[in-house]
Amino acid sequence: MTQPVYPAKPRPGDRVAILSPGFAGPASFPEPHELGLRRLREEFGLEPVEYPTTGKLGATPAERAADLHAAFADPTIKAVLATIGGDDQITVLPHLDRELIRANPKPFFGYSDNTNLLLFLRNLGMVSYHGGSTMVHLGRGGALNPVSTDSLRAALLGSGPYELKPADLTGDEEGFWGTPGVLDAEPPLEAGEGWTWHNPDRVVDAPGWGGNLEILAWMAMADREIRPVEEYAGQVLFLETSEELPGGEEVYRILRNLGERGLLRQFPALLMARAKAWSFSRPNDAAAKTAYRAEQRAAVLRALAEYAPDTMAVFDVDFGHTDPQQILPCGGRIRVDGPERRITVWY
Repeated sequence: MTQPVYPAKPRPGDRVAILSPGFAGPASFPEPHELGLRRLREEFGLEPVEYPTTGKLGATPAERAADLHAAFADPTIKAVLATIGGDDQITVLPHLDRELIRANPKPFFGYSDNTNLLLFLRNLGMVSYHGGSTMVHLGRGGALNPVSTDSLRAALLGSGPYELKPADLTGDEEGFWGTPGVLDAEPPLEAGEGWTWHNPDRVVDAPGWGGNLEILAWMAMADREIRPVEEYAGQVLFLETSEELPGGEEVYRILRNLGERGLLRQFPALLMARAKAWSFSRPNDAAAKTAYRAEQRAAVLRALAEYAPDTMAVFDVDFGHTDPQQILPCGGRIRVDGPERRITVWY
């Protein structure tokens, strides 16, 4: 498979599509949605354009696919951003017109359930971007996180190399959007603990592939958008987990099964996101969050030891379900420099 190309980026004043290919979050929580749209206008100089299913609960997969087609086919739309994730975007994929979208390449931003579209677009030959939720990160309470904003601005409006760095302050707790005044204050943050490196004895400079681990497992079960494993040889794998907080044993089993497929050993480098360790159903305290992340790291290392013992890994990178959230290019160039302990991506 040839390396995907980078679609042209929008410029200030351009129109960008705001879609809900998964869950129509704006229908249930309009406040963070409107806040995210306002910040797109004021902070990025872009004009957001909503579509019929952006705020339509229960929209069928075919309806959501039609909005994607409309956004990609419209020459005045210069980028496509997802409002939030979800859990059923895999049902949209069969309705997508590959040739229409291939003929109209545009940068797409999303994460979590949007792993479906990221890998779909990568297989069409275009770089897409893991991150950039308009409701979660642009609609963040109190103020934008400057680390998230800097990365998103570089990825959305710019091009070229961008160095990722460990965040000084990190968080994974948030207020319930339905609570009055919840967007008035910033979510709590705590001191970051930096990255943890495993087998940092080489430099890997290659296209990136991956996304949300649970969604990848579903895609593997449905045989959707995962190419013959040999096509990923030498590339950089990136993985993150969701607010459902999968346990260490579940993480290990998913990776074990991907290993049995022959996938894990194709990647000489793995970027593992700092795991979200708090949710409304499991409001872990600091000690419980530390234990959860340690359990996940051990599960990943166990799977690597069995299926990819030579793979270099970096843990606790700030992407995915994190605050701050940095953007990774799916299909784009990622350089993981073990001896120098540096990660550089190309937007």
